[in-house]
Amino acid sequence: MNSCIILLMGTKGEKNRNRIVSIADDLFYKKGYEHTSFTDIADASGIARGNFYYYFKTKDDILCAVLDKRREDIDSMLVEWDKKYPDPKARLKNYMLMLVKSQSNIENFGCPMGSLCLELNKLRHVLQHDANSMFEVFRFWLEKQFTALSHKKDARFLSMHIMGRCQGISLLASTSSDVSYLNREVKLLQQWVDEL
Repeated sequence: MNSCIILLMGTKGEKNRNRIVSIADDLFYKKGYEHTSFTDIADASGIARGNFYYYFKTKDDILCAVLDKRREDIDSMLVEWDKKYPDPKARLKNYMLMLVKSQSNIENFGCPMGSLCLELNKLRHVLQHDANSMFEVFRFWLEKQFTALSHKKDARFLSMHIMGRCQGISLLASTSSDVSYLNREVKLLQQWVDEL
């Protein structure tokens, strides 16, 4: 369960808080959590240091808010996909297309979820479980898709398989100089879905 505390504030305060979270999210992704300082986030946000502490007391408080935002974004995205794609195979293919849509960022920085979870796990950070829960949101959703395709018995395995493949593709796309690798792998995954 999430251990974060949400502050209630006015519209300007909400805008400032959301700005800080958005900037921190980007910095954690591009620089890594450990290599992003509290000062880096404060400076990039343009909010005076004294005022900054009104919103967040520590970098871990910011991380907690970033994880909340990412989970909310994932939930919203999955609800949208459920509405937009009535067919489970189309939903699964769209999940894989996330890699293609984010190709440039993935090639430069890896998967935003995978890289953060891996870093926090290595650090044995207190919020590593909260970060890992992002994968759980996707896993449950993927299981529903496989169940709808009459693969209930193997739904958990298949959902882990597809997430593992996508994470591997992200890692290799980030570390290789083969710019066509990611697209080829996504096409193969989509063919696999067609054959289910």
